[in-house]
Amino acid sequence: MKKVAVLQSNYLPWKGYFDIIHDVDLFIFHDDLQYTKNDWRNRNKVATPGGPKWLTVPAGTNEHRLIVDVKLEDSRWQRDHYNKLCAYYKKAPYFHCYEPFLNKIYLQKEWTYLFELNRYIIERIAVDFLGIQTKFDDSRNFKTHGQKHEKLLSMLASAGAEAYVSGPAAKSYIDEADYREAGVRLAWKNYDGYPEYEQLYKPFSHNLSVLDLLFNTGDDASYYIWGWRDKANSSYQFAGC
Repeated sequence: MKKVAVLQSNYLPWKGYFDIIHDVDLFIFHDDLQYTKNDWRNRNKVATPGGPKWLTVPAGTNEHRLIVDVKLEDSRWQRDHYNKLCAYYKKAPYFHCYEPFLNKIYLQKEWTYLFELNRYIIERIAVDFLGIQTKFDDSRNFKTHGQKHEKLLSMLASAGAEAYVSGPAAKSYIDEADYREAGVRLAWKNYDGYPEYEQLYKPFSHNLSVLDLLFNTGDDASYYIWGWRDKANSSYQFAGC
């Protein structure tokens, strides 16, 4: 059964984002959608001595753009984010393992488009640090028609999807009957039960960038995303089952 997930690219996503990537055979970045400011597209949370704080990529306030059209006009934020991550996490046990990666992202390259930055970070973390073998693609490479829900279903058909893995938030607008009619099994991702790990600052928080997990657990990071689950239990539930 070919499993597919479709999500917008996020900046330094949390571990649940990578959990979905791990679950599927094909992960499609869907960035030819309306950009929304103050969203996960250009920001995420990291741990600090004063509690979780946002790291935000300045991308302007114009919402009349697609995500793929969001330009990063001023690169000064890059060194600022690098310096903050070093300051917040330098005492984390595995920070030194990932500092060269941060250096490459923030100091060795200037990013022109937000989606390119996001996708590079996501793919490198997934493949290089978490060992995920999922294939990545761009929604613009698939034949689609219609708008919103109809467009998504046509994209899944073009991708040859037999199952679609979706986050639980989509239950508010997805019509399960449409998927049954299209012959695509709909699966709801379950984020419950992630084990805690030793963090630098208390209290513990799950809702942080995956960087927090990597810096604190190193090569064991995948265990805290999906490895902890009993193999007999699925990390998602098919609709209607």
